[in-house]
This record gives sequence, structure tokens and C-alpha cells, in this order.
Amino acid sequence: MSDSYHDQLLQDTPYLRGDRRLDTELLDRLVLQLNRIYPQILTDKEAQKFRNLKVPTGIRLAELLTHLQKKGEEACHEFYRALQIHAEDIYVSLPSRMSKRETAEPKGTNNHPDLREKFVLNDRGPLFFISCFSVAVGAAFLYYYGAESKVLGDAKKILGFTALGLGRRAKEVLVSYAKDNSSRQ
Repeated sequence: MSDSYHDQLLQDTPYLRGDRRLDTELLDRLVLQLNRIYPQILTDKEAQKFRNLKVPTGIRLAELLTHLQKKGEEACHEFYRALQIHAEDIYVSLPSRMSKRETAEPKGTNNHPDLREKFVLNDRGPLFFISCFSVAVGAAFLYYYGAESKVLGDAKKILGFTALGLGRRAKEVLVSYAKDNSSRQ
């Protein structure tokens, strides 16, 4: 594999043309970046051509990539820089980037942390979540409908017994609520 940006762009072109994340808005940002900062790469007339909304995004992208390859190494390098600035996720997932990472990292070593661990909030599982949610919904139901209607009957008294299996603070809240409601009647 060559280290030139021109060769990398040749390798990445099929991937970029097939990637749905490279939409019209992102293509416009890339064209504007290349036009405004490097007018020698994309002139105003060329930028207007690649920003023409009458032409489908896929065709404009293909023409832009071909144009940059014809312009040479510096144009390809600036395209990669613009892509990295505006779409880091696409830039990182390019085939040329992936192969560079594989060659830089010896086989058998994994320096990347497991991303699943980053998003685990607790290890109690879905049953714990459902039981906590049920307690919260039950308490809200009793709070909003228990004091004003006779529909629940003796549910307020049961609320005091519910506190037996809970922690100290939850127990205090439920018992005080049950006492408060019974003193109102």
C-alpha cells in the first residue's frame, strides 16, 4: 500500500460513493471548505458545479472525487483534511484508515477498549428496571388518585405495609404519606 493521498483516494472512492452518511449537506460543506480555504483546488465555478442541487448527490460526489484525483496529491490531502474536520466518523471508517490501523497495530494486541462497557449503566438487568419502574408508577398512581377518590379504598393502608421491604428513606416517605392521608380523612 502506498502512503500517497492520491492512492488512498483511489482506494476509498468506492467506499465513499456507497456511504449513505455522505449526504448533500456534508458534500456542500466539503466543497465550501475546499473552495474557500484552497481556491487553487476548487475555483468558484467548479464549486458551483459540485453544489448544483439539480444533479443527484451521488453523481456530484463521483465528479468531485475524480476532479480531486486529477488535481493531484495536495488536493487529495486537503479533501481528507476537510472530511476529517466535518465528518470524523466517516473519515475513521475509510478503508485506507482501517488498513493503516491494522498495519500499525501488531496482530494479537487489542489496544481499543470494549465500547460496550462504556454504555453499561448497571448490571442488574431488565427485571430490576421493570420492578423499579413499577414501584414508581404505583407510587405516582397512589399519589395522584389516592387522596381524592374512593376508588382505591384501603390502598392507602396497604401503602404503609409496602414500605416494609424498602430502604429507610423510601420507608419514611411511604409511611408519612400513608399517615398524612389517613389524618386528612
